[in-house]
Amino acid sequence: MERKRVNSSKIRAAGYDPKSQVLEIEFSDGKLIQYRGVSPEVHRQFMAAPSATSFFEDKIDESFPSSRIK
Repeated sequence: MERKRVNSSKIRAAGYDPKSQVLEIEFSDGKLIQYRGVSPEVHRQFMAAPSATSFFEDKIDESFPSSRIK
């Protein structure tokens, strides 16, 4: 999955697959986590948010099932 850079101190990049509704978040510390069931609209809002970290913490982190990839 191709990831795009995110302007955030905690999040380095994010990738999204609309078919499977999987969002990958690559953190600045090297962690990579996949979130399942993320709608295209939530992904769009995340990428457009003034603070990616705040949006992630408020709307994604605890709201979707996740698994750590690395």
